[in-house]
Amino acid sequence: MNNIHLRQTLPQVFADRDAITSDIWHHDITFCKGKRYLIEAASGTGKSSLCSYIYGYRRDYQGIINFDERNICSLSVSEWGNIRRHSLSILFQELRIFPELTALENVLLKNQLTHHKKRKDIVALFETLGIADKIDVQAGKLSFGQQQRVAFIRSLCQPFDFIFLDEPVSHLDDENGIIMSRLLTEEAERQQAGIIVTSIGKHLPLDYNEVFKL
Repeated sequence: MNNIHLRQTLPQVFADRDAITSDIWHHDITFCKGKRYLIEAASGTGKSSLCSYIYGYRRDYQGIINFDERNICSLSVSEWGNIRRHSLSILFQELRIFPELTALENVLLKNQLTHHKKRKDIVALFETLGIADKIDVQAGKLSFGQQQRVAFIRSLCQPFDFIFLDEPVSHLDDENGIIMSRLLTEEAERQQAGIIVTSIGKHLPLDYNEVFKL
């Protein structure tokens, strides 16, 4: 996948609004592989909806979203499965961690599907992000910031053309935000992938090619 193209896309719940002030909604926007994008949003502007649209979880929007030249509404269940394993990684704001599993088990569950990283490399990511001592702790017993780091590690455990991160540093201090930024940049450069980050206020410190206001 080389680009994600939004053509006059708009959440259906916004359809009756008289005026939409946005760089994304009701515009022609193309996200290109290999570039870095920041989408700054206020609460209630459809940030999480955008994530769900691009990942194929929701279709309650007007307009068109294309992966390359393919309308995503035409993708089959098996095609979506292939895209989510090989082309598109996502870190949801709500993380979608399994609380009964350990931190490491949450990551290995993903890696067993993709076989993307060696176990020692995954453990090294835990160490770099300062949560090596939480590897065998149930995820439900971790703080939200610790869970955020676990979910981030999981998002790196697959091949991708684009990685979408929804408020990835909302509960992290500046030091961990910088570490996350470095790890993300290294992985994206290895895969020549595009990065799309959303933010309400605090954002991941990256050298962005473009910044949009949602």
